[in-house]
Amino acid sequence: MSSVFRCMAQTESFAVSLTRLGLIVVLLWIGGLKVAPYEADGIVPFVAESPFMSFLMNNPADYRAHMNPEGKLVPENRQWHQEHGTYTASHIIGAIIVSLGILLCFQPWLPQVAAIGGLLVFGMSLVTLSFLITTPQVWVPNLGDAEHGFPYLSGRGRLVIKDVIMMGAALVCMADSAKKYLRRRTAAA
Repeated sequence: MSSVFRCMAQTESFAVSLTRLGLIVVLLWIGGLKVAPYEADGIVPFVAESPFMSFLMNNPADYRAHMNPEGKLVPENRQWHQEHGTYTASHIIGAIIVSLGILLCFQPWLPQVAAIGGLLVFGMSLVTLSFLITTPQVWVPNLGDAEHGFPYLSGRGRLVIKDVIMMGAALVCMADSAKKYLRRRTAAA
C-alpha cells in the first residue's frame, strides 16, 4: 500500500502543472468570451449589483428591466446595454481575465511574473465570491417552493461558488512559481 501512496506523491509536479494549465485555459476562454454580447448579458447582474464593479456601467440600477435571457436576442435590450456601458464593461473585464491567464503562462521563463499572476487570480476570485453577498440572483428566488434563498444556489450562484476552487488553484500556482523564482535566485547567487 505504501508504494501506491509513494506513486501518488510523485505526481505533485504534474498535478501543479495541470492545475496551472486548467487555470490558464479557463481564464483565456472565459475572458475571451467577454467580447460576445451573450456573455456580457450574463454578467450584468454581478457587475450592476457589485459595489466593486458597478461603476463600470452607466445606470446600473435599471439593468433588471433590460435583462436578456441566455440565448435570446432582444434587440431593444441589446441597444440599452450598448448605450449604458454593459459591453464596454464586459470587454474591460475580459481583457483583465485574459491578461491574468497570460501572466500564468510565464512560469517557465519568468516565474516571478507567474507568481504575481497567481496572486492576482486569487484576488479576482475574492471579488467574484463577493457576488454571493451582493447579487440576489445567486440564490433560488421565492417562487412558491419552500427551498429558496440561502443555502439554495441558483445557476448563477453555482457558477460563482466554483471560484473557491479557482482561488485555491491560484494559490497553488502562486506558491509553486514563487518557489521556482527563489530557487533560481539562490542558484544564481
